[in-house]
Amino acid sequence: MARAAMTVIRGGRLLDIRAHAAPRADILLKGDTIAEIGAPGLAAPPEARVIDAKGRLLHPGLVNGHTHSHGNLAKGLVDCVTLELLLTAGSWMNGHRTLEDKYLSSLIGAAEMVLKGCTAAYDLTGEFPMPTVEGLTAVGQAYADVGMRAVLAPMVADTSFFDAIPGLMERLPPALQKDVGRFALAPYKASVAQMKKALHGWKLSRQGVHLAVAPTIPHHCSRAFLLACLKLSKDYGTGLHSHVAESKVQVIAGYRQYGSTLTAYLDELGMVSPNFTVAHGVWLDADDMKRLGDKGASVSHNPGSNMRLGNGIADMRGLLDARVNVGIGTDGASCSDNQNMYENMRLASMASKVQGPDWQRWITTDEVLEAATVGSARALGLGDRIGRIETGYKADIVFLDLDHVNWIPCNDPTNQIVHSEDGTAVHSVMVGGRMIVENRKLLTVDLHELARKAEKARARLEAANRPARALYEKLGKVVGSFCPGLAKEPLHIDRFAGSHHHHAHAQFLA
Repeated sequence: MARAAMTVIRGGRLLDIRAHAAPRADILLKGDTIAEIGAPGLAAPPEARVIDAKGRLLHPGLVNGHTHSHGNLAKGLVDCVTLELLLTAGSWMNGHRTLEDKYLSSLIGAAEMVLKGCTAAYDLTGEFPMPTVEGLTAVGQAYADVGMRAVLAPMVADTSFFDAIPGLMERLPPALQKDVGRFALAPYKASVAQMKKALHGWKLSRQGVHLAVAPTIPHHCSRAFLLACLKLSKDYGTGLHSHVAESKVQVIAGYRQYGSTLTAYLDELGMVSPNFTVAHGVWLDADDMKRLGDKGASVSHNPGSNMRLGNGIADMRGLLDARVNVGIGTDGASCSDNQNMYENMRLASMASKVQGPDWQRWITTDEVLEAATVGSARALGLGDRIGRIETGYKADIVFLDLDHVNWIPCNDPTNQIVHSEDGTAVHSVMVGGRMIVENRKLLTVDLHELARKAEKARARLEAANRPARALYEKLGKVVGSFCPGLAKEPLHIDRFAGSHHHHAHAQFLA
């Protein structure tokens, strides 16, 4: 076997998150791995490739704890929609996708992520009525072609959204009930068979793309299906990922269906473990957080999407206090409109600071930055390989340009990555020792060609999905009044911003 090529990165300033410092350091790489970190002038073999990082701040590649690759072709399609309206719009936003569309949508997201300093993602990709080996391979190939890492978890369910929300189907007029009958999902055994087939013959792992299992929302899955997903994840040693307590409507539905929180129900089934990741977790209560923390589970905190869909503000401090591993995610571009991890770090910091005047409990910039690197990496099951610039870890490194206006002056690198950086100072991005972005140019994908193909796909899908859009307009009227009604039911926790003000205002008016 050929000896791994050596590379030395010289003259850069290496971020120390907790020390809020970035001393100068040289980094020696052997192949895709960090071999040594030392003071400037670190000894390197004469044949080592030299990368000049003078005037650059080096930080670990950001890790997106939760996204949806199918959302990228639906970027910016909607404005004022709740989570439940977004789910209603699924066939309009994601319908009629060809294999090429699935690849394109994934390529758009991966290109955006690496250009904005993100080197790995947990992608809950969706296919209707069930996942296919070809679809998953197309999505995975896009990540491999861009050169970024991913854990792909096909979103699966065997109960349609309209059947999963108690009382919703009965509220629809008979003609619309018939229409939504077309949204029936595959029987769970068919979905399990497809996932097993994909897991069994998966070839993209050596290119950094792995598979996991994602029963999409607990009450959209029968008990038998959830247990089958758990068995798959155990049999193949994969992660499990689910949208839990994302909206208040989900929590109310959970109580009606199981007489408990969704987390308590999943825990009773044996699903909560170090391999389990909760997406969003906005409406988790203290008991839920304790269960997750005690079992070593993760939560991907997606503040941009949580606010965008009106779901509220998750309690990141409560999660950390309960020893839950917290990652940061962007969610899909169909409901958060970009894949910018810097923006979501800033929002995670800001969201904690509007939750009360007790500033000692606010989330610090080092906690946010650790969540977006080591926290998300652990959620992906890659915590021992990525998320840190340390000896033995993969060389996933972002080079920020210190001459960029975001960094003039550079006072505190940890604070400024979270509060000042927006992705525009990303100069170069390395994944596994290989430059993917250099001098602001993506080296692996022709963006001009990607834009041309995406526009053709967009125009075709817009025409093909017109009937689905018309159906959404009708269904939206019912869902848009019924679900907010559920969300107004009393609950022992409150995650809506400003609702105390509304209550006080209502009392004052009375």
